[in-house]
Amino acid sequence: MLQIGPLAVRWYGFLIALGVVLGSLWALHAAKRRGVDGDKLLDSAFVLVLAGIVGARLVYVITSPQQFFGPSGNLLDAFKVWEGGISIHGGVLGIVIALYFYARARGMNMWSALDVLTPIGALGIIGGRIGNFMNGSDTGGRLTDLPFGFTWPEPGTQTLGAFGRFVFGDNLWQVAPPVCNTVPFGDPCTVHLTPLYGLLVGVFLIFIIAWALNRSKAPGFVFWHFVLWYSILRGVLEEPFRDNPLFWNVYLNESLGIGSFTLTQLIGIPLVLLALYQLLTIRPVEEGRRTALNRRAAGRRG
Repeated sequence: MLQIGPLAVRWYGFLIALGVVLGSLWALHAAKRRGVDGDKLLDSAFVLVLAGIVGARLVYVITSPQQFFGPSGNLLDAFKVWEGGISIHGGVLGIVIALYFYARARGMNMWSALDVLTPIGALGIIGGRIGNFMNGSDTGGRLTDLPFGFTWPEPGTQTLGAFGRFVFGDNLWQVAPPVCNTVPFGDPCTVHLTPLYGLLVGVFLIFIIAWALNRSKAPGFVFWHFVLWYSILRGVLEEPFRDNPLFWNVYLNESLGIGSFTLTQLIGIPLVLLALYQLLTIRPVEEGRRTALNRRAAGRRG
């Protein structure tokens, strides 16, 4: 995005940071409405960001061992976060663990805090997926014959004229998805534009989170809806079309560019079941409280 001497500002990091900032503003507004201490949330920001980065990188390293272990890997590369490679699931897990200890120390309800922090996750996903597109090869899609496939332009192709050159620089389209290297020279490389699919997942989550925040104040209600729908939407709308190895090769259509199951899809199955269980236990508790309050009110009137 911008080069100032030795300092390189990359689109991916900038857009994720922008998503986190916008999500934080939404989170503070939601905290005020839901009785969560916004000052304590702000105090936890550094710890949660650090825990999210560590968790995201750690899970990525564990699930991509070929890059870091064995004869062709380099373990020291695991510490080079700036070179890319993070796991959203790992980031959420790192934040949950850190918030558990922070909430206990500061007398907060962890689930209520997670509820108001979920907008950061959705907006961070949107920023990250736009950044993936800017990086070219990040989260590349499979080759496809489907009519909505995206034909990767030739390097140096003019895009949006002078405005495009100002925003994207002269290197736009230089880093095509790796799968394009398998296409015979001169043939078009038509792939699933999976960063766009991932962006749509984030957009859907925005509406789901907004609904959940207005639907219930029961601790954990919003967070577990985030976990549920992120796992479903990514597993259905994005992951089958990404050029990821199939951890369990159940279905693969190379012509359409669709495959299942990747490791992310398999991880999503227990997460969906856990989220459903949590939501089924949360709602009756809230309804029970309402019933108790109604009974007390009726007793006073009697």
